[in-house]
Amino acid sequence: MKRNFSYGLLFLFWTTVIQAQLMDQSGNYPAGSVSSFAERLEPVGRILEEDDYYVWCCAPMMDDNDKVHVFYSRWKKQYGMGGWIGRCEIAHAVADQPEGPYKYVSTVLASRPGYFDSATCHNPSIYNVDGRYWLFYMGTADGKFGTKRIGYAVADSPWGPWERCDEPLLMPGNSGEWDDYITTNPAFLKHPNGEYWLYYKSCNEYEYLNQRINGISGNRKYGVAFADNITGPYRRYEKNPVVDFSVYGENRQVEDAYIWYEDGIFKMLMRDMGFYDHTVGLYFESKDGLNWGTPQIGWFGAEHYFEQPPAPKHLTRYGRFERPQLLMKDGKPAYLFCTTQGGKAETASGFVFRIKTE
Repeated sequence: MKRNFSYGLLFLFWTTVIQAQLMDQSGNYPAGSVSSFAERLEPVGRILEEDDYYVWCCAPMMDDNDKVHVFYSRWKKQYGMGGWIGRCEIAHAVADQPEGPYKYVSTVLASRPGYFDSATCHNPSIYNVDGRYWLFYMGTADGKFGTKRIGYAVADSPWGPWERCDEPLLMPGNSGEWDDYITTNPAFLKHPNGEYWLYYKSCNEYEYLNQRINGISGNRKYGVAFADNITGPYRRYEKNPVVDFSVYGENRQVEDAYIWYEDGIFKMLMRDMGFYDHTVGLYFESKDGLNWGTPQIGWFGAEHYFEQPPAPKHLTRYGRFERPQLLMKDGKPAYLFCTTQGGKAETASGFVFRIKTE
């Protein structure tokens, strides 16, 4: 008992130290908190500004002819920002270079009555694995938060045609577990050992419905599941969640993971939800893809890169970048694709950063 009590005091001490650093009123981030990834970002600008749509979740892929394909979420402007959860489709656009301009090709995933994605298709993330193109995404059955489930579509070419699964790829955990409510925001990795790893965001149903701290319901965490085949079945990691900021208090949490393997290191980008603040992104590294440690800042808010008009009243996420996705070249990140509110239509659009070589 004495040993456990001592460990508890030590944990509380370091948690308090970290909280004090992150709540520094000077406006400066702690020394060493800015990643080299963030320092190499060069803003290019907005892409896919559509007059009649909100655009979100821009997932890029380069084909064998060096054309850049982007699979992105969009929904009609008339539904407002909240339209993503019940009115969204996943569209396909193509450009000759990452900077654009992009031309809309088609809608590749739309709602299907009677399926887990009968209300919305959202959160696309595209991968070229085993000679095929795999588009992981999230669907809702009724446009409500609690029916968010991960699925996939697959094609032999980024031009399609796309064949999608009829059942969710990963269901929520058992009642009372940390992930018993949803599976969403997929990030995928083919592990060097040949396994297929699916990272997912989730939360606890009771906490989501009954806990609201700092204006945010529940506490979002990330877990991972493993499979011998890309289509599953997936088995949850017994030590999930692998990213859990609830220990820091103040309802700190995360979402929007993107994960890749580079030079023997697992790397991850996420949207910050309170570790530093709600404006920046996070950058992690891991030796095993399971233990991620303390993140650094992966990118800054929009005001760090460009000027824009004051926020319209209907855009409450104005000034921050979300849904990070990478365009890889020769196994290394070449461009960062995000999304951000604003633009000429006062909705949301994609945004591209060039990543300087080290």
